Amino acid sequence: MQSVSLSNNGEAPTGAGRIQRAGSLAEDVYEAIFAQLMSLKIAPGSRITVDNLVKEFDVSHTPIREALGRLEGEGLVLKTHLIGYRAAPQITRRRFDELYEMRLLLEPHGAAKAAATMDEAKLGTLLEAAGVMSRREGKDERLRYSNFARQDAIFHDKIMEYAENELIRETLGFQHTHFHIFRLMYHSRVTEEALDEHEAILAAFGSADPDAAAKAMRAHIEHSRDRLLPAFD
Repeated sequence: MQSVSLSNNGEAPTGAGRIQRAGSLAEDVYEAIFAQLMSLKIAPGSRITVDNLVKEFDVSHTPIREALGRLEGEGLVLKTHLIGYRAAPQITRRRFDELYEMRLLLEPHGAAKAAATMDEAKLGTLLEAAGVMSRREGKDERLRYSNFARQDAIFHDKIMEYAENELIRETLGFQHTHFHIFRLMYHSRVTEEALDEHEAILAAFGSADPDAAAKAMRAHIEHSRDRLLPAFD
C-alpha cells in the first residue's frame, strides 16, 4: 500500500497518493488512515473529510466509511451528526495521569499472574506480539510507528488474557489506552526504548518469575509515562 499524505487540518490534498487494490480494500484504507492518526499527520481534533479521502485514495465512499466506523469504535475518530468526522482530541494531562495510575495498579499484578502460568505456547505468542523480532524492519518510519502502536496494544492485552482476569482486561481495552498515548508524541524513541522494555518483560516470562515480571512491567509503564510527559510541556 502506498503511503498517503494528509495535511495538518486532516484534509487530503488531491493527488498525493492512492490505495493499491491488492488485498482487502477496506483494510488498506483503514491502515492508511490509522497510520496518519498515529503519526499525527492527521492532527488531534482536526476534520476528516470523506470526499477528500475518496479523491485521495481513488476509492468509493464505502471503504472510507467502513474504515472511519472502525476507527470510531477504537476511540480514534468522532462522528457528529450533520457535521461529520473528526480525529479524536488529544487526551488531557489529567486523563493521561489517570490512565497511567490505573495501569500501574493493574498491569504489574497482571504480569505476575501471567508469569505464574506461562508455558512455551503463550511465550511464543507474546514474543511475536512484542515486536522485538521485527523491530527494525521497513523503511517507512510512520508505518513502523503505527504498526508498533497496534503491536503494543496486542502485547499488553495478551498478558492480561493470560492473567485470567477478563474484567481487568476489558477495562484496559475499553480505554483504548495505547492508541491514545501513542498519538501524544511521534518519535522513534517511543518505540525503540519500549522494545527494550518488552525484552525485559519477555525475559521474566521466560523464567516464569512472577516477581521479575511485575517489576519489569512496572518499569516499562513508568518509563512510558516519562517518555510522553514532554508532550504536555
